[in-house]
Amino acid sequence: MAEASPKSVPSEDQRVEEKKEEKSDGSFNSSVSGIPNTPTEEERKLDRTLLWKRDIVMIPIMGVMYMLLFLDRTNIANARSLGIGSPDGLEGALHMPSDGYNTALWIFYIPFVLAEVPANLILNWNKIRPGIFLGGQMFLLGVLGMCQGLTQSYGGLLALRFLLGVFEASLPAGATYMISMYYTKREAAVRFAWFFNFALAGPLFSGLLAFALQDLNGAGGYQGWRWIFIVEGLMTCFIAVFVICLCPNFPQHAQSWFLSTRERDRLLHNLEVSRGAEDKGSAADDVPIWKILTDWRIHLLTMCFFCCDITASSMSSFSPTILTELGWMATIAQLMTMPVWATGIVSTFVITWLTSRLNLRTPFLLFAICLQLIGWSIMVAWVPQAGVRYMALFFMAAGTFPQMSILMGWLSANLRGRKYLAVGMAWMVGFGNCANFISSNVFITTQRPRYPTGMATGLAFTVLGFVLTSIAFVLLVLGNRRRDRIRAQLTDAERERYDELYVKFVY
Repeated sequence: MAEASPKSVPSEDQRVEEKKEEKSDGSFNSSVSGIPNTPTEEERKLDRTLLWKRDIVMIPIMGVMYMLLFLDRTNIANARSLGIGSPDGLEGALHMPSDGYNTALWIFYIPFVLAEVPANLILNWNKIRPGIFLGGQMFLLGVLGMCQGLTQSYGGLLALRFLLGVFEASLPAGATYMISMYYTKREAAVRFAWFFNFALAGPLFSGLLAFALQDLNGAGGYQGWRWIFIVEGLMTCFIAVFVICLCPNFPQHAQSWFLSTRERDRLLHNLEVSRGAEDKGSAADDVPIWKILTDWRIHLLTMCFFCCDITASSMSSFSPTILTELGWMATIAQLMTMPVWATGIVSTFVITWLTSRLNLRTPFLLFAICLQLIGWSIMVAWVPQAGVRYMALFFMAAGTFPQMSILMGWLSANLRGRKYLAVGMAWMVGFGNCANFISSNVFITTQRPRYPTGMATGLAFTVLGFVLTSIAFVLLVLGNRRRDRIRAQLTDAERERYDELYVKFVY
C-alpha cells in the first residue's frame, strides 16, 4: 500500500511503497523496504503540537457543549427537589399527577433515541458545517430550556421535554463522533474521559446553581424552580454562539486557524496508521448500512453501556430526591450531590488513564462494575444509617462513570470507517440511553423512601452488565483468533486488502 516516506508528512506527489506490520492495539507499524518507519524528532515534535492543539480546541468545545446539554436534561431533578410536597413546587404548581414527574423524564427519550442515528448520518454527509449543525441545535435547546421555566401547565412541560429530545438527539452522538474522527485509538480513551467528565460537571454545577438560585423564589413573580430552567437555558444559548463559531470541521477540512496544511496532512497520516483507510470510497466506507446496523460489536457493547447507564440515569434523576428523603433539607440536598459527582470525575480520570496507559479495557471495566455492585447492594439491603446509604452513592459514582468513557472508546477502537463510527457512536449514545425509560419508571413515588423496585432493578442490571462485558471480551478474543487463521492463509496482497476492512479487536 502506498504510504508516506518516513522523512516527511505524506503528500499526493511523494509516495513510496511500504509494508505494514500490525501492532497489538490494531494499528500499524509502517516500514519502507523492510526498514521500520520510526518518526523523526521533527515529526515527534509536530505530533506533540497536534495533540496539544486538538486538546485545547476539540475537548473544551465538545465537553462544555455536552455539560450544558446534560445540565439542561437533568436540571428537572434539582427543580423538583426544591419544592417536594409544596403547592409552589414543580409538581404542585403544574398540577402533576402522581406519576407526572416520571412521565416528564421518559418522554424526553422517545425522540432522543429514535433520531440519534439519522442525525449522525446527516453530520457524516458533511453538507452542513459541524459548528452550524451542532451549535444551531444547541441554541434551540437553550430556548426550549428557558421555556420550561415559563410554562404554566403540565401538558406544556411534556411538550417542551419532547422537543428537547428532538433537538438534543444529534448533539451527544455528534460530539463523540467528532472526537473519534480526530484522535487515534490510544489517544481517544483519555479524551472520552475528559468529555464525560464535562458531563459530570453539569449536575455538579447544577446542584450549586440550584442552591444559589433558591433566594430568587418569588423574584419577577416566578417560583425558585422556574429560575433554574431560565438561567440555565440562557447559559446554553450564550455558549451555543461560541460553538457555532469555533467548532472545527472534519479533519480533512480543518480550518486554517486551527491546523496548518502540514499539520492537517500529518494528522490524517496518523489517523490512517491507527485506524486504516477511512476516506470516502475506501473499503471501510463502502460497507452497506444494513451490515453496520446488524453488527454484533455495536449491539453487545451498547447493551453494556445500557446496563451502566441504568445507574447513571438513576443518580442524575433521583439522587437529589433520595438525599432529601435521607433527612437533609432540600437546599442542603442540592449541595450534598456535589461530592458524589466529584467522586465520579476523579474516578473516571484515574481509571481511564490506567486503561489507556496499559492498553487494557476489560479488567478495569469489571473492577468498576464491582464498585457499582457494592453501592447497589447497600441500597437494596437498606442500611438504617443515612450516612451509609449516602456512601453507597459514592461507590455507584466511582464505578459507573469510568465505564461510560471506556465503553465509548472501546467501541470506537473496534470499528473502522466513517460510516461505521457515525452509526456506532450514535447507536451507543442513543439506544444506550434507553436506560432512562427504565430508571424513570422504577423509582415509584408511592414506594419512597426505600424504592425497593428501583434499587433491585439497578442491582440486577449491574450484574447483567458484568456478564455482558465478560461475554464481549471472550467474543473479541475468539474473533481475533479466527482473523489470524484467515490472514495466515492469504498472500501479502490479499492480506492488505483484508486488513482494510477487518480490524484487529482490542480489549
